[in-house]
Amino acid sequence: MKDLMTTAQSNGAMRRWGPPGIVMFAAALALTTLTSAAMAAKQPRQTAEAVAPREAGEPIMAIVSIKSQKVTFYDSEGWILRAPVSTGATGRETPAGVFAVVEKDKDHHSSMYDDAWMPNMQRITWNGIALHGGPLPGYAASHGCVRMPFGFAESLFDKTSIGMRVIISPNDAAPVDFSHPSLFVPSREALAAAPARADKLSAEAEEVAQAADEAKKAATAAAKDAQSIPAQLRKLEQQKARADAENAYADKLVANAKNDQAKAKADELKQKAATKAADAATQLDAAKAAAQPKRDAVATTKEAAKVAAAKKADAVKAATDAKLALEPVSVYISRATQKLYVRRNTHKPAPDGGGEVFDTSIEVPVTIRNPDQPLGTHIFTAMAKTDTGLRWSVVSIDEGDDAKDALDRITIPQEVWDRIGPTALPRSSIIVSDEPLSAETNYRTEFVAVLSNQPQGGFITRKPTAPMAIASDDGWDNGGNGFGFFFQPRDPYVQPANPRRRGGQYQYYQSTQPMQPLQRSFW
Repeated sequence: MKDLMTTAQSNGAMRRWGPPGIVMFAAALALTTLTSAAMAAKQPRQTAEAVAPREAGEPIMAIVSIKSQKVTFYDSEGWILRAPVSTGATGRETPAGVFAVVEKDKDHHSSMYDDAWMPNMQRITWNGIALHGGPLPGYAASHGCVRMPFGFAESLFDKTSIGMRVIISPNDAAPVDFSHPSLFVPSREALAAAPARADKLSAEAEEVAQAADEAKKAATAAAKDAQSIPAQLRKLEQQKARADAENAYADKLVANAKNDQAKAKADELKQKAATKAADAATQLDAAKAAAQPKRDAVATTKEAAKVAAAKKADAVKAATDAKLALEPVSVYISRATQKLYVRRNTHKPAPDGGGEVFDTSIEVPVTIRNPDQPLGTHIFTAMAKTDTGLRWSVVSIDEGDDAKDALDRITIPQEVWDRIGPTALPRSSIIVSDEPLSAETNYRTEFVAVLSNQPQGGFITRKPTAPMAIASDDGWDNGGNGFGFFFQPRDPYVQPANPRRRGGQYQYYQSTQPMQPLQRSFW
């Protein structure tokens, strides 16, 4: 009965509509179907959380695909974890590029968005871009961060480390096995000798540092001992000057005496004045003679302290280089600046709080053939040791040459390769890009580089990192952590020009760019 009634009601409706009504209904139905299909096409297919069916090693890199709204973590053998994400919404886009984890906070609250909770936060820029747990509506919806499922972010948190590479790609990307003569080929002998060499140079540096401290104390004591000399000599010089003046006045009295009585009186005064002047001169000469050894000691100990300080700097540098040789090395080659940069994590806490200090002591020019032609952006990573050296992979995330042709065009100074190549370890990397280093790159970051031909709304609304404390030549503000002299003052607000930038895209930190209206979201 129910079916019949429904059929009757439907027939009645069709009779009331007539043929035009049927056409309108069909058109509305087709439009609804097309609209739903279009909306579905706009939203990326949701990636399910997945764990590789094998025992996972330590994550080496994470690749975020903005197109597919997913993140994949890789160890030395391949992918190990995968999950859906929510990246930045229109106008707040997550910048595509090359990053690394610079800070971790289990229970982070945003200082930018009303104390919003961002659990299991893994920061990749100091101006606020991070991976963290958050709600996933099924599409890009954040203010620039990469939201991951809450449980996934929690289970991942303890598996990663500061310096882990994070690649944010506009499209899907994955590491591919790669080999090339320009990649590091470590020396077994150098690797075997590296720990003992680091210990030896560290011990020598401690001895030299102790000697430098003693020399500095000696110079300080000598200077303190001689501190009163100028005042003493100045006082004696003034006394001699007054005695000489009195003696000269007595000479005038003798010359001008009119009678015997006046002459006798003048002679008596002259005798006293001459004696006083002679005594003052004797005292001054004696004080100068006594002061000279102290002055010589000041000069000698000061020079000795200067030499000892130079030896200390050289010894600390050698010890630091030897210690850094035990760490993976990262190289960045920029077509925009025609330079090669080297970074290693010192694992020293930053003196102004937050993150760790990265060594930045190598920055040299490179030669790039056809420098007006794009190279693309390629991240070469040493995944594991092999019998002959290292097994490498490459991830390419931007238009330009293929990875091999990009490396073929670059001439790298041999002395740089000789310095860092023999002890290169798994997790070392070489990044080749058309981009300059981002203004977010500083001594508390690994390399930060963003693709200038992709939207960067997540950066537009954020100011660059505030200027950092710059180390003195013997440590942070003379506190001394052994790495101070490596860090060169940089203006964190300078963004080098990039010839690849194209019109119509968001540009780095250009707050005048039009912003799309944002729907209210969780944060």
